[in-house]
Order: sequence, then structure tokens, then C-alpha cells
Amino acid sequence: MAGLLQALVGASEKAAHIARLCRREENLFQLLVAEKTGTDRNRRFLQDFKTLADVLIQEVIKHDLGKKFPELQGHIHGEESNEFQTVQGDTVTVQVCATPEDTAALLLSVLEPERAAAELLAAAAHRDVVLSDAALAALELSIPAQDLAIWIDPIDSTNEYIGGREDVAPVNGIAPGGLCSALVLLGAYDRHTGCPVLGVINEPFFQRDLLTHRWQGRYHWGVAYGDTRLCSLSCPPQHPVPRVVLSRAEAGAVRGALEPLCGGHLRFAAGAGYKMLCVILGLADAYVLSEGSTFAWDSCAPHAILRALGGGMVALEGSLRARRAGGAGPLPELVYNRPVEGAVGAERWVNQGGLVAYVHPQHLEAVLAAL
Repeated sequence: MAGLLQALVGASEKAAHIARLCRREENLFQLLVAEKTGTDRNRRFLQDFKTLADVLIQEVIKHDLGKKFPELQGHIHGEESNEFQTVQGDTVTVQVCATPEDTAALLLSVLEPERAAAELLAAAAHRDVVLSDAALAALELSIPAQDLAIWIDPIDSTNEYIGGREDVAPVNGIAPGGLCSALVLLGAYDRHTGCPVLGVINEPFFQRDLLTHRWQGRYHWGVAYGDTRLCSLSCPPQHPVPRVVLSRAEAGAVRGALEPLCGGHLRFAAGAGYKMLCVILGLADAYVLSEGSTFAWDSCAPHAILRALGGGMVALEGSLRARRAGGAGPLPELVYNRPVEGAVGAERWVNQGGLVAYVHPQHLEAVLAAL
């Protein structure tokens, strides 16, 4: 399991590199942002490029993890389909090939005539990542990889990634939006129970290097398996007045119910993964979402880290139902191996009925009481 955690971190670092590359290299950046202008004659292709960035990251992670852990093959799931329609109407399945040249040729069939862009992406996909993390290398854990499966969100908060706003000022430490809220999320869960056990969150756009002005990232990881609770972060302190972070699209009734609990000071941010990260980092005490607008790939990695810190992520609707019925027992945590019955496509993996992410159980109970 320690080897798998290291592989997840390494895959997240390669993914973060590709995400930064797409914004840094002119050949890729123009493709990424050209949809904003609406003037390019091949609009359908440009709309697909942002998806291609997502898909390539997803397929790189699948390739690298599957190569190191063959027992995971067929159990590595992602947000995106890896099939593309070319301008000629042909279907191309995006994947990492045996050599950079083969991968570049495959990508060129989607990106034609952007050969330089295809070659840049292929080189990044085949790049070796070397970690220099002594704490991670020293971990000794025991769980068979064949008991696990993976959820990938290659670029969470894609709209903020495409928008690329770099000058969004934090409010109480939380960025309301912008490039910093675009994250790479990799979570492993137990195939049989659906419980999240490993999580890696990578922030590709954490800060700029003062000398080179290039973006630098950072990552966080957590392990929650059996009695083992390990995390790259310390548990944040418990505050007497909970600080709750929401989406700006959150229902007015939910805002109204939570405002008195928070002393009239709710916090707002973009991106489900980023709001979960705010709880993990102690910038907020809870993230509340009343709608079923997040999916397994959004929450699996943050959920594992929250569990490692002593918290968790519960299904909001089911938890409210349990407390209204007078139950005092455990609340229904989100699970990741159970598709929604009767749903199709992405909706099979929606987190129905909303959620609450928390570190301290007292804050969870306060939120549920307010709602």
C-alpha cells in the first residue's frame, strides 16, 4: 500500500506538470483559451481541447498506475470518456502508447495540424517523475492492491482552470475562484465496502516561483485503513463557531439556516474539490452542499484525507433524515463502489442528496442541527 500511495503521488505530480504545461507553452495555451474568442473557424475542435487536457491526464494516470500495479487494471475509473471525434468524423481512443512518438501520432490525429502541441503533450505523458519526499518513502503500510479501486478527477474545477484568473484575492484565506482552485484528485477505495482509504490532492497552481515566475505546486495525502490514520497534514484546531464554506449557487434556505450558526459569516469558493480542501487545511470547518451536483471522482480523494484527520464526508439528505428520526448513531458516509440504481452515464456516480465534509464531529452535528 505504501508503494501505491507513492505511485498515486507520483501520478498526481505528472498530472500537475501537464496541467501547468497546457497553460505555459504557447502552442498549448492558445488552444486552451481560444474558445473564449469564438472566432476560430473550427470551434468544435477548440471546445474539445480542454477535454483533451483532462482526458490525457486521466489516461496517463491509468497507464502509470496500471503498469506498476497490474491488479488494478480495470479498476481505475475516471471522469472523462477517452473517445474523441476528429474533424473528419473518425473516432480516436486517446491512450498512452509504447513510445512518445506513437503517442504524439495518436494525439495529432485529434489535434491536426497542431504537431508541436501533440509532441509537447506526448513528451509530458512519457516523462519520468522522481519524488524526493522522505516522509512518504519511509511509510510502511499493508493492504493488497487487489482489494482497491481508484477514482480520478484529472482537473477538478475545469472552468476555473480554463478561465485562468491569477489575481483572485483570498477572503479569510479562501480564494473565491481562480486558477488556484483547479486541483488533481486521486482517491483509492475498498472495492468491497466502498470506503475511501487513500487520497492525494495536488494543487498545480499553488504559488509562483519568485525567480522564474513559473507556477509551483504542492500535494497532500492521507491514509485511513482499519486502525491506521496517517496524513501529510496535522489535524486543524476546532473552533467554537464553525466556519462553513458554500458554493455561491447554494440555495437561499440553506444559507439562511447556516448564517446564524456561523455568526453571520459564510464563506464561498469555486470547485467542489477546492472547498473540501479548505476543510482539510483548516480554512473552513465544514463544506455543505444541498444538491446532488458532485460525483465520486470529486469526493473520493478528499474524503480519504478527511477520514485520516478524524473527520469524514456524509450524505446530507440521509444524515438529516437520521437525525430527524431521533437516531444518535453513525451517519451515512459516502461510498464509492455503488452506482445509482437506474441512472446512466455520469449520473450513475452522483453523490445524491448533497453532502457535508468535516473534520470535527461536533461541527457536523452543529451543521445538521441548524439545517
